[in-house]
Amino acid sequence: MVMSSSRHCMQYTTSSFLTYSCIALLYHITPHSVSLDMDKITATSSTLTTPDSHILYTKTWTPSTPPTARLAFLHGFSDHCNWYDEFFRRLAVKGIKCYSFDQRGWGQSVHEPSQRGLSGSTEQIMTDITTFIRSNLDDEKDVPLFLGGHSMGGGEALTYLALGPPEIVKRLRGVVLEAPFLAQPPATRANGLVVLGGKMLSKVLPNRQMAQKLDKNLMCRDQEVCDAWERDELCHDTGTLEGLKGLLERGQHLVDGTVVVKEGIMEGGKTRIWCGHGTGDQVADFQAVDGWFRGLTIEDKCLQVYEGWYHKLHTEPGEDKVRFANDVSTWILDRSSADIDAKSKL
Repeated sequence: MVMSSSRHCMQYTTSSFLTYSCIALLYHITPHSVSLDMDKITATSSTLTTPDSHILYTKTWTPSTPPTARLAFLHGFSDHCNWYDEFFRRLAVKGIKCYSFDQRGWGQSVHEPSQRGLSGSTEQIMTDITTFIRSNLDDEKDVPLFLGGHSMGGGEALTYLALGPPEIVKRLRGVVLEAPFLAQPPATRANGLVVLGGKMLSKVLPNRQMAQKLDKNLMCRDQEVCDAWERDELCHDTGTLEGLKGLLERGQHLVDGTVVVKEGIMEGGKTRIWCGHGTGDQVADFQAVDGWFRGLTIEDKCLQVYEGWYHKLHTEPGEDKVRFANDVSTWILDRSSADIDAKSKL
């Protein structure tokens, strides 16, 4: 179904090998050739020191040819950037250079157990995102830069568009969101009294660690991926009272309109948003995202609905994860052309 404007879209996707086969024929690709090309992508690990001297683990996926676009990406809760390796390689094959980092409190940015989940306040998270983006602004600076995020990272990306430094936001070409966390689904939603108690306690014990165990079987429909995620010690399921409070509040503020993503704030005086979400997601509520999207008053927006898919769209089974990467890359590349750049500056 296509909404009233060519830039306002709501599209539906089901798992379909036939659909992927048509795409493969259209772009003259085969799974084998893509796999070989993915091996040519250069992945480079490094570190980034924040203004308060915290060391963040970073990684960059560089295409074998000059890039057409760039993507700075934020991972989700109990996650780290290397879980997106195959996804980023698929994007890089299409000419999209990808930057990511393990956020404060997660992955290899944790240097001792007491730092697990210690992401800090929303203000601290926004500062870390700014530090990360600034570190990449002048790398391939003439190539369009997009911001992206999954789950917790998707909510952070949206909050950053609204609250981040305008001089940084206006240098972003667009934003891509994978199952952004705006609210918990009713079936897995935490008890309201427990949430209220946690918020009150966070005022006096903000760094108090709290296990927030996620059900591995809700991550995606590929059991091997679910099992591997559960075994990964870097996915520690540990937050802090302040961090968990911030996660819930960022989503709530977007849903209730306290925080608003406005038209005209990004590169060329436009705001461009693509969002992909599965209807089978029991981690981040699809209905909350659908409602927020419908109320979003910007011209260039697209919600891609994946019928029956789970939370980690980039690790869904078989050709589904390929389809997801193709959808993301197509949207980014469509907005990275010289024509788009020229029109944006008129």
